[in-house]
Amino acid sequence: MFPRKWMAIPFLFSFFCLSKNGTCRYNPKYSAAKVVGFMSIPPSENALMKAVATVGPISVGIDIKHKSFQFYKGGMYYEPDCSSTNLNHAVLVVGYGEESDGRKYWLVKNSWGRDWGMDGYIKMAKDWNNNCGIASDASYPIV
Repeated sequence: MFPRKWMAIPFLFSFFCLSKNGTCRYNPKYSAAKVVGFMSIPPSENALMKAVATVGPISVGIDIKHKSFQFYKGGMYYEPDCSSTNLNHAVLVVGYGEESDGRKYWLVKNSWGRDWGMDGYIKMAKDWNNNCGIASDASYPIV
């Protein structure tokens, strides 16, 4: 999720975040698109599913304070102690699906690089009581 004050979407090569001090640098001359507003999605997994299907990738806030997320390597992710209101990390929901055993998931892209999770992605449990707040704060830019 990009800070709303920038009001532009940068090309990936022009956006730098330094994890050592938590600061990000952005040069507006390298904007890929001008943002004219934002659309918030109602806080429900059904509304999020409709938005992903009709709009495309959706920016969401989630709770990642648990080591189970930080050290995720693969498989279906469900953390029963996640908060649906104390959100502390932004990710991108790029799709959803269903495992052969019927368990549904959100396909989520993280910003921690390809060495984390499944090549930078995680399958987060879908329709499990808004696990980790995945549908609590969802939005997309209007360009």
